[in-house]
Amino acid sequence: MTGPIAQEMRQLLTAAFEPTQLDIVNDSARHSGHAGDDGSGESHFTIVIESPRFAGISRLQRQRMVNAALGDIPGNRVHALAIKANAPRE
Repeated sequence: MTGPIAQEMRQLLTAAFEPTQLDIVNDSARHSGHAGDDGSGESHFTIVIESPRFAGISRLQRQRMVNAALGDIPGNRVHALAIKANAPRE
């Protein structure tokens, strides 16, 4: 079962990038009791996204695009995001 924050991230990223692949992995259990664990079970995530919109764009810019698409989620409602953003065939 996916929590509300993960569902919201999926909706936002799908709307912004029309991804050919999108995996949102909840890593929160691995960080239980560590800094940033707010007890919600949705504090740490890994996002793997592939979209043609990332073609010709640097890795840093891709991460900025993903963070911008997620609005107030990174650093506000989610403590940590690992982002792996690629264009198709990379």
